[in-house]
Amino acid sequence: MKSTAAESKAVAKAAAATGKIRMTPSEAFVETLVAQGVKDTFGIVGSAYMDAHDLFPLAGIRFVSVAHEQNAAHMADGYSRVTGKHGVCIAQNGPGITNFVTAIAAAYWAHSPVIAITPESGSLTMGLGGFQETEQMPIFSKITKWQVHLNAPQRIAELTSRAFDIAMDERGPVQINIPRDYFYGDIEVEIPRPIRLERGAGGPESLDAAADMLAKAKFPVILSGGGVIMADGMQECIALAEHLSAPVVNSYLHNDSFPANHPLSCGPLGYMGSKAAMRVINKADVVLALGSRLGPFGTLPQYGFDYWPKDAKIIQIDANPRMLGLVKKISLAICGDAKAAATELLGRLKARGKATPNKARLAEVRAEKEAWVEELANWPSPNEKGRIGPRQALAALAKAMPRNAMVSTDIGNVCSVSNSYLHFEGGPSFLAAMSFGNCGYSYPAMIGAKVGRPDRPAIAYVGDGAWGMSLAEVMTCVREGIPVVAVVFNNGQWGAEKKNQIDYFNNRFLGTNLKNPNFADVAEAMGANGITVEHVDEVGDALRGAVKSNRPTVINLMLTRELGDPFRRDAFKQPLRMLPKYKKYSAKQ
Repeated sequence: MKSTAAESKAVAKAAAATGKIRMTPSEAFVETLVAQGVKDTFGIVGSAYMDAHDLFPLAGIRFVSVAHEQNAAHMADGYSRVTGKHGVCIAQNGPGITNFVTAIAAAYWAHSPVIAITPESGSLTMGLGGFQETEQMPIFSKITKWQVHLNAPQRIAELTSRAFDIAMDERGPVQINIPRDYFYGDIEVEIPRPIRLERGAGGPESLDAAADMLAKAKFPVILSGGGVIMADGMQECIALAEHLSAPVVNSYLHNDSFPANHPLSCGPLGYMGSKAAMRVINKADVVLALGSRLGPFGTLPQYGFDYWPKDAKIIQIDANPRMLGLVKKISLAICGDAKAAATELLGRLKARGKATPNKARLAEVRAEKEAWVEELANWPSPNEKGRIGPRQALAALAKAMPRNAMVSTDIGNVCSVSNSYLHFEGGPSFLAAMSFGNCGYSYPAMIGAKVGRPDRPAIAYVGDGAWGMSLAEVMTCVREGIPVVAVVFNNGQWGAEKKNQIDYFNNRFLGTNLKNPNFADVAEAMGANGITVEHVDEVGDALRGAVKSNRPTVINLMLTRELGDPFRRDAFKQPLRMLPKYKKYSAKQ
């Protein structure tokens, strides 16, 4: 260790004196990772980058070896979202890299600065159809903010550093494609320093106009989006809401963008969200969409209620100008950072004079919230012998949830119903696959989150269908000592799609019924803790015990087959059958 430290000091001294130093491309690549603050990476080891991989331990970089490359990219996404840092994934060229695609697409729609390092076939053999060869740039072209193909070993530090900068500044994944032979040789290179852009609040004229609209509003509502979390702007959002006496709703799957215990908090919009939030925003004459792209799925009618206010003025603030006015018709667009914009708006509003709390509005908000809490508590969800009603299970989990827990949800029916039950006092605390909506996201994303924030409890909600895609990573958690708790909703079905077959296809269940093993037994065979829960009064103790154990744990939660509303009622029509043999197709259980 002493010689390594001495060598590091010598390298740093030489670099400071000359700006450039002679090293191998692998060393330049790893030194660039270090300069960008990389401490953890996720992937599967491969010969294509092994020369650089061999240096990771000496550089202080942890390599988390996973069971499947898709999960490595999900881990990088989860890591990034809770730390605010880059998430890095790397794998073998060809099939290892193509396995990244689904997870990189999820990171793209979550605005996560994930770095996909994609070693490629050798530069002199590319195009010959060799072993593990494919074109690796086209498949990521629509799901990354930037791509770069290394065209010479001498540029490995420059282009790697630029990719890291763009990922953070443009909030999204990037791809660094490196021919495997370009890790070798020797080059003279300078390691670039990171470049970080300071984000502004928006144009002064637009901010003046927004402040004027909010000051004159009779019922202003703030929609707090993911941009509030990314900008670390929750306190600024709270201050603005309190000054305006404005109720706050969370955008879809951003339940952590405003503290649920605040009197002005109304809960999340979107699928199976808060009726209180929907009723409140429906009353708005001015909506301030703070750090939100107003994604289409997150504002669809719910519970038979088309709640989006038709006549309200919409002020949209987003750091990406391409998102402004893209989905919803807006009255005012501000291209700016959510935190900075909230600060500037509050300053302008305070300059108009001291505001007094609007007691009538606060009472109206309180009444809507109380009504929704009562309705949710009394929502029928009967138990059966050995199985728990899903809403009862979700309520018990919420009651036992540690105060500072991080929670991820997959895309299944029960996971989506949990949108009504998940409450957070701060963020980043809530992870979901966002609008890409892929199965198999929750567990690996929470593994990455736990690596990034080992001080916080980490809990993944997973349906039994999606669990089949990610359960192998229990071995990763055991091997790497990552104490994530997986709550598996075991109801023996692909619930989201089965609901469509119930509503539109006369109960013809094709491919949606599952026959599962005991997932607790499977977890124990992998070396983790396994708990099977069949009674609702056992749910809270199981979760508390799993968190307290500080070990990888799978809670096999046995649920009834009760299902919530379908995801996409707007996208379905009753099927039309023309041929006689299909008209005779009878219902099958």
